Amino acid sequence: MKKIFYYTLITGIILSFIFVNCKGSAEAIEYYEIGMAYFELGKYDEAERWLTRARNSNRTMTASLYNLGRLAFEQQRYDDASKYFEDILKIDPENVLALRAAAFSRIRAGDIAIAERHYTKLFELIPESADDGYNHALVLFAMGRNREAEEVLERYPMALLDNNDVILLYARILADGNKMQAIDYYSNWLNNNTDPKIRYEYALILEKNELYARALEEYRKALSEIPSSGTGSSLNKGEFIFAIARVLLIADGASAEGITELQNAVTEGFRDISAVEELANHRRITAANRDRIRNIAGNMRRLETNP
Repeated sequence: MKKIFYYTLITGIILSFIFVNCKGSAEAIEYYEIGMAYFELGKYDEAERWLTRARNSNRTMTASLYNLGRLAFEQQRYDDASKYFEDILKIDPENVLALRAAAFSRIRAGDIAIAERHYTKLFELIPESADDGYNHALVLFAMGRNREAEEVLERYPMALLDNNDVILLYARILADGNKMQAIDYYSNWLNNNTDPKIRYEYALILEKNELYARALEEYRKALSEIPSSGTGSSLNKGEFIFAIARVLLIADGASAEGITELQNAVTEGFRDISAVEELANHRRITAANRDRIRNIAGNMRRLETNP
């Protein structure tokens, strides 16, 4: 029914255009309306053609650019989307909608520094919303400006209680600074979600804080949550098993189980020789296990040389 409505609308606009503008001159508003009707129908090529015509008139320039940006974003053409929104900012530097859209498009395009500049300008004009704050913090975290990212998120204590995306970002920011508070936020996130990669991150911060029993439990849970090989999972089981071996050996330098798990990790495809050698040099490892670990590293090196 909706499609019939928009087809009727397009037909009506075009017929009206032909009737009213017999000499071939078109009002920009008619181009714009045709373009938006096609946009609603998901006919993006047609929509772009008509909106591009409409942008040439001052009367419909801003609206056309904004919707051309939306259209490009829908098609995952994030560079193009950013440029359309930034064309609006050249005309109207304080256009909040365009700033927000340009910033988010730049995030998707991977242009983090430009996104941060847009957010800085946006927050000069309006107070941050929780959503904008999250995106700004995400950009700052990606730039390594963790303390600033942490400060931004701390302005939204309610979002830290019930917004999964904000909770996870805050946990990662705290973990990156090796702050023990990260443990609570990871735990909170995992109470409502399942993801072996996130559980692995959680176990890692537990391990760094020498909570070995809990870390071992979480690494094992994370390993059990990895999808089977037939599902296209990109996670390496060997890496998870190595983490289990590392915790076993650090918690108990003479652990025979730790050596067995280390051998299992190599069998499962773990290939980080430097990580194995670093483990061998850990102060808690016994001399006997140190020799065993170095032998495993030597075998890995030979396997690398002669696959």
